[in-house]
Amino acid sequence: MTAKNVHKRLLEQKKYTDELPTIRTISTKLNILNFHPQKVAKTKPLKKIKETDAIFQQVHIINREADETEGVLRLSMDAKAKINVGSFSRGGKSRQGERAADHDFDPEYKLTPFGIFLPFYDEAFFYFTQGKVTADFMIDCLQDLWPTLNQRSTPNTLVINLDNGPENNSHRTQFIKRIVDFVYSYAVNIKLAYYPPYHSKYNPIERVWGVLENHWNGEILYSIEKVLGLARTMTYNGINPVVELTDKSYPTGIKLDKQAMKNYENKIIRLQGLEHWFVDIPVMEN
Repeated sequence: MTAKNVHKRLLEQKKYTDELPTIRTISTKLNILNFHPQKVAKTKPLKKIKETDAIFQQVHIINREADETEGVLRLSMDAKAKINVGSFSRGGKSRQGERAADHDFDPEYKLTPFGIFLPFYDEAFFYFTQGKVTADFMIDCLQDLWPTLNQRSTPNTLVINLDNGPENNSHRTQFIKRIVDFVYSYAVNIKLAYYPPYHSKYNPIERVWGVLENHWNGEILYSIEKVLGLARTMTYNGINPVVELTDKSYPTGIKLDKQAMKNYENKIIRLQGLEHWFVDIPVMEN
C-alpha cells in the first residue's frame, strides 16, 4: 500500500485521530522498514462467449473422429508473430555472448512464419515470408504441401483446425473461395473446425510454435539464414520440421462481392447453431 492508503486505513480501521503522523512521516517510516508499494500481478479473466463450451465439444468430436478414421487427415494451420531479423536481444541473453542491441530500431527484415502441423504424425511444415500472410498465401502453402500429403496417405478428407483470424475466418470471402476451389481441384473433402474466440492457444500448431521459441531463445536472429537454420534444427517429438522461404508477395484486401460469395456459400455446409466455426466442403459431382 502507499503511505496515503496506510494513513487512510489507520484512520478508518484503527480509529486514530490527531496523534496520527502525517503522510510524509508514514512514507519515511515505511521506507526505513523496507516496505515499498508492489505491483499486484493481475490474472486476466478468460474471455468466453456463450458458444465456447459447445464449440470445444464439437472440435474434440471432429478431431477424435479424424484421427481414428482411415482416409481422414487432420491439419492445424496458423501463423506466428512477426520476427524482427537483426541484432535484437529479444528479452533474453545470448548463449554465445554475442552483443545485442539494447534499444528498438527498424529491423533490416521482418519474417512471418506460417505453419501446417500434422498432430497425428507430429510433423510440421514452416513457410517463412517477408510479406503478408493472406488467405491466398495460406492456400498456396497448402497446395504446395498437397503432393506430399497425397502421396503419403491418399486422404479423401482433410480436417483443418484453425482460429478465427482475419485472413482465415469462415466469413473471409477470399479464404472460402480458395478453399472451395482447392476441394474441387484436388477432389478432396475439407472440414474446417475453428477453435473458440480467445482460445486460439489450444490450436495444436501453437504447441509447435512454443517449442520453436524455446529452441531459439537466447540466439541472436541476425540474418534470414540464421532464422531458417534454427527452425530446421528444432525438433518436435524428435522430428525436424520442413522449412521453406517464400518470396512471392500477396496483395491484401481481396474480397468477393455478395453475388460471387453467394455462389460459394451454396457449395458449403455450415453446422446449424455454430455456423461460424464448423464448415464442411464436400466434393460435388458436376
